[in-house]
Amino acid sequence: MIIYRNRKELSGRIRDAVVTVGNFDGVHRGHREIFRRVRSVAAELGGSSVVVTFVPHPLKVLAPERDFRLITTYTEKERLIGESGVDYLVTLPFTREFAAISAERFVREILAGDIAMKRFIIGYDYAFGRNREGDVHLLRRLGAELGFDVDVLDQIGDGKTGFSSSTIRERISQGDVRGVVPLLGRHFSVGGLVVHGFHRGRGIGFPTANIQVEEELLPLPGVYAVRVEGDGWLRDGACNVGDNPTFHAAKVTVEAHLLDFEGDLYGKRLRVHFIDRIRDEEEFQDIRALTEAIRGDVARCRDVLRDAVLAFYHDE
Repeated sequence: MIIYRNRKELSGRIRDAVVTVGNFDGVHRGHREIFRRVRSVAAELGGSSVVVTFVPHPLKVLAPERDFRLITTYTEKERLIGESGVDYLVTLPFTREFAAISAERFVREILAGDIAMKRFIIGYDYAFGRNREGDVHLLRRLGAELGFDVDVLDQIGDGKTGFSSSTIRERISQGDVRGVVPLLGRHFSVGGLVVHGFHRGRGIGFPTANIQVEEELLPLPGVYAVRVEGDGWLRDGACNVGDNPTFHAAKVTVEAHLLDFEGDLYGKRLRVHFIDRIRDEEEFQDIRALTEAIRGDVARCRDVLRDAVLAFYHDE
């Protein structure tokens, strides 16, 4: 997949483009179905499959006061879109000046002009541009004038729930890491560097990797059965998300205890895949009670993980 990060790079480089546009936070199963359609039509036309998105997410610019947390980092989003098999990803810088551009100008100058779009594929409720004026009626009018067709997909879901980033974000925030798998098409994960913490876990016999997480969105505080991914390896683990109330910590941390593992992980990059939620985070009266609880958590995680199959992203 070739990535273009501004309009100057685009001119004349993409031909017969089949395009979809969106934020694609989480790159969930609904997004992936759109990408499959884009690829399929591009193959039929002998053209190029193109995904257009924005950095930063428009809400980060237009409503910075909102506690809006992205499911994936921008880097992770690019990786996941790349694994969808599209030819080109266009990540347009989003500013207040860009937001003021009319939907018609966006289509004329960027989609039909810079990208040379021949087919536009959108979801059933899609609207874009200033005041969401870029609806299917505008697109079809412009398509007749500028020479592109518009395909509108039906709502994409599993028959019970429509796939949406907002639904996934809500479930993760509630700790339902198992319930988001059918929507995401993979287990939710976070990643980052292992940094030094307070070394309390090692002192009570359960050393943990304190991960400096790059993602904005974390599951509800609690204990989770996880699979931890390193450089070419996977390990079962028990992970605590929270502020360690027993020790009255000041900030939320993600600390993973890798089962049956000994070694130095400081400075290594790890990714934590959340399989299931074990319990709420609790404050214990003393270290002994905490140690007993952790011992029970580890046993429970072993049971949960024994037959668990980790779902990675894949093109279905």
